Amino acid sequence: MSLETPEFQIDRDRARRTGVPEAIFCEAKTPAQIDAIVAACSGRRLLLTRLTDAAHTALAPETRSVLDHDPLSRTAVLGGSVALADSGIGIVAAGTSDLPVAREAARTLAFAGHRARIVADVGVAGLWRLIDRLEELRACRVLIAVAGMEGALFSVLAGLVEAPVIAVPASVGYGVAAGGKAALFAALASCAPGVVVVNIDNGFGAAGAALKMLRAVC
Repeated sequence: MSLETPEFQIDRDRARRTGVPEAIFCEAKTPAQIDAIVAACSGRRLLLTRLTDAAHTALAPETRSVLDHDPLSRTAVLGGSVALADSGIGIVAAGTSDLPVAREAARTLAFAGHRARIVADVGVAGLWRLIDRLEELRACRVLIAVAGMEGALFSVLAGLVEAPVIAVPASVGYGVAAGGKAALFAALASCAPGVVVVNIDNGFGAAGAALKMLRAVC
């Protein structure tokens, strides 16, 4: 009897069809559902996102034993790693608090076989930190920028580099910045050319956009 029930269907051809791997979004799924999905994908590689520490702990021992789980990014990989190519993708995080989203992007890219360096804690409150890494960032073909609070990093970075900037508003902040909406509006309203925007905390989506950009120019 197939483990693929009406509750889920694995899109086994998505990576070839779209250039972006399928990911199992674990938020709101029960441990039993995740166990069944992982079992159904035995023998192939699979990326899981939004798998918290608590959700990972609740999985069956045999499921946990086959997953490479990263608590910070809340991602897990079934099927091991692959050799990574230096494709020129950079990830910029405004603050240390933005690293969970940055790591989700990096882990997604690594799953797809691309190495991405994370340049962290270079927010505009101390602009010298960004300037110190500028030559490194200018060498990148695509940049993913993650920032919460007022999201000023997106416009500043895009005004300094040639590469397209994929802005990821992060739900880091308080007051009017709470939930990432201020950063989202700042990204959407950026006056710097070459900024594209994904949803709040969507590191996976930013990685997918970067993969498609690379494929478009290769």
